[in-house]
Amino acid sequence: MHVHRFERLWLVGALSLIVLFIGTVTYGAVGAGYGMVDATGGEVDPANTTASENFREPGVYEGSDPNHYDVYVEAQQFLFVPGTNEPIRIPANSTVTFHVTSPDVIHGFEVVGTNINTMAVPGQVATVTAEFDEPDEYGLVCNEYCGSAHHSMEGQLQVVPPAEFDGTGGGNATSGANATSDNMTGGGNTTSTPTATSEVN
Repeated sequence: MHVHRFERLWLVGALSLIVLFIGTVTYGAVGAGYGMVDATGGEVDPANTTASENFREPGVYEGSDPNHYDVYVEAQQFLFVPGTNEPIRIPANSTVTFHVTSPDVIHGFEVVGTNINTMAVPGQVATVTAEFDEPDEYGLVCNEYCGSAHHSMEGQLQVVPPAEFDGTGGGNATSGANATSDNMTGGGNTTSTPTATSEVN
């Protein structure tokens, strides 16, 4: 059967687009390490998140390794705890693992200007790790529609010089916290702009 030259070109082009699409999806799912929020990051009772030891007082906790901190954040209509009423404060030159959950509906947790971006799903704990090398300030936004005041759900992350990090009070580090490595993911590296690991549990 004779196939016209232009038909062959269209056929090759269409097949190439299909292969490119499949390759892009495969890279996003496997190569880049993106994943859905599931139980591997931990689970909490969405009706009573305070029953979970680490979410009883959300905030910044010293991790198991030097210069590693665990930040426990509860996203709820329509604020981040901590983050909205008081900023999250972490020291520069540190590795930070964010543990995010929600007691009500699905929210987003995005640190503006970085690739830290995950969903806060009721009952599940999403974890994402990044390194912050330099002092700076970042906005927190919810990028999943969560209700009538979704547009006003925002907060702030402050990366301060280590000498200015006192490690006391809400939103700052609390020593002796019960943050364990069971809820952590591997860390990503950054220079001046923090980037998160691609793994989101």
